[in-house]
Amino acid sequence: MKSSGRALRLSIFLGESDGWHHRSLYGEIVHRAHKAGLAGATVLRGVEGFGAGSRIHTAHVFRLSQDMPVLIVIADDEDRIRAFLPQLDDLDLAGLVVLDEVEIVRHKTRGGRS
Repeated sequence: MKSSGRALRLSIFLGESDGWHHRSLYGEIVHRAHKAGLAGATVLRGVEGFGAGSRIHTAHVFRLSQDMPVLIVIADDEDRIRAFLPQLDDLDLAGLVVLDEVEIVRHKTRGGRS
């Protein structure tokens, strides 16, 4: 069974080494999204990128410390995403936060899980 509808996608661009109280910042955001009851969150690790500082981060065999780009993607109903945004305010985000309107198509199994 399929259903579809309009939603917002929240994309948060960070550095892998960004932290929050002895924990990864991306981990803290995922845990907050889970606690808020959002539909889901995915963390993607980039292989190369640069941000506001214009320093290129890339995986390199001879580097021990790699601050690779990280992207957190969360999609849910607009009101749920907008209600979640204030939870990012106290995290000292130095990354880019993007909201865009998307259409979600949900595929449900016969057992009711999606």
